[in-house]
Amino acid sequence: MSLYVIVGAGATGAAAARLLADTGEQVRLVTRRGGGPLHERIERVAVDATDTGRLVELARGAAVLFNCAMPAYDRWPSQFPPLAASLLVAAERGGSDYVMLGNTYGYGPVDGPVTEDLPMAPSSVKGRVRAQMWHDALAAYEAGRVRVTEVRASDYLGAGAYSPFTIMVGAQVLSGAPVAYPGRLDAPHSWTYTGDAARTLIAAARSEESWGRAWHTPSTSQAPVRELAASLALAAGVPAPELAHMTGAELEEIGRKDSVMAEFPEMLYLYDRPNLLDAANTSAVLNLTSTPIRAVLDEMAAERLGTAG
Repeated sequence: MSLYVIVGAGATGAAAARLLADTGEQVRLVTRRGGGPLHERIERVAVDATDTGRLVELARGAAVLFNCAMPAYDRWPSQFPPLAASLLVAAERGGSDYVMLGNTYGYGPVDGPVTEDLPMAPSSVKGRVRAQMWHDALAAYEAGRVRVTEVRASDYLGAGAYSPFTIMVGAQVLSGAPVAYPGRLDAPHSWTYTGDAARTLIAAARSEESWGRAWHTPSTSQAPVRELAASLALAAGVPAPELAHMTGAELEEIGRKDSVMAEFPEMLYLYDRPNLLDAANTSAVLNLTSTPIRAVLDEMAAERLGTAG
């Protein structure tokens, strides 16, 4: 039995904690409020992860430190760098391997499938934040201070998932409300199941081939939003949704009242064209495949009906 420290108990961090605990590992789950799943082998600790000294203590002796934390979407530039720096220091001083949960923002706009060997070329504020986090971690790895890898996911699906689809499409479909979406409704798009992201984190942490590079989570679906919304409605047994394209002016108006939505326009390049994540290396080297999309949609429908679990 090894100790694994996970910072962040969102849908992916919580799933990783449960998976590790269910296989007999000891998990220390660190969040601001001490939340997360209840399990006999999960120790929930309430700590601000920017408290580097305390985090070093919690990570000391751990096999792996997982960074699954994320500040509020509209506070990335001010809050993400110190958070990431604290975790990197904790991994170095605590002697643990360091596995980051990331996304595709650092690549910037890409024509064609997105592969892990593409350079960081961010075109957004949030993309530059993510790219710098990876640059700093990779520099520590190349200096021999810590073993580092990053698992990158696309937009999330699953119970408890937080993504443009779940907040702007999924909730409306399940409640029977009309859908207005700012991206192209018929553009193919890679979707990540939170459970698959968790499994990829663990597989990367346990592979000697992981370090000093990134891995893409296998996608549960590459369906356009229109098709995915219809499939979710079918899984939930609700009427087919009414979908419309949200104009830039409408999105801007929403952003005046919602600071999180105000951050969305700079990321529209991910949604107004095909956006496909290539995970061939992950499948081949880490021996991972994705969860069937129907199972994921059934989970989302069950959550809405209060029968998940």
